[in-house]
Amino acid sequence: MTCHTVLPPEGICPACSPVQPPVSASVAMDADTTAGTRFIVTVSGELDADSAQLLQHWLDDALHDAADGLELDLSGVEFCDCSTLNVLLLVRQIAQKTAKSILLRASSAAVDRLLELTHTRALFTGDASAGEDLLAENAQLHRALETRPAIDIARGILMASYTISAEQAWNVLVSTSQHSNTKLHLIAETLMNTVHGENLAEPFAGHLAQALQEHGSLPH
Repeated sequence: MTCHTVLPPEGICPACSPVQPPVSASVAMDADTTAGTRFIVTVSGELDADSAQLLQHWLDDALHDAADGLELDLSGVEFCDCSTLNVLLLVRQIAQKTAKSILLRASSAAVDRLLELTHTRALFTGDASAGEDLLAENAQLHRALETRPAIDIARGILMASYTISAEQAWNVLVSTSQHSNTKLHLIAETLMNTVHGENLAEPFAGHLAQALQEHGSLPH
């Protein structure tokens, strides 16, 4: 069993190399290496852009040591955003190049919501067909990386406009997407247009107001 837990900034995990990426104080990972040729990796806490580098470092290391790949237990993840999805997609791509796989063993409501919004659950559950088109998957990865900047900017607009946290802003975007049945990156692009003086049209403005109320930034 190898276990990586949160350390203070001056601490160094003795099981790791001396040089480590910045440690997020809100995420931890445990890799069960006694599970045979597939390692069971348990991740908990809050996953965002700040912890993405650390998450990828952990998963890359575990994948390198596992003969057949990883099974992810993300049931303890309380928050995650597109940066988390980008890491999972990139690590999965690395796994495929070495005839390994990344499978989702368990997930939280936050992870479920992210995978459902991006239609990527099948990639981590074994439900994708064995002969899936590699070009289609590469296109999906490209879209995920391409739309992340717009989503990050939209979160910043919401945080500045309504004095809310990054997590609240993400939840507002997700709720607006669900209420309006509109893809997340299109919601983000619509919000970005307001910076240039465009007003939010109905029914989008109403869906956004409802989402803001749900997440505590506007009075009911």
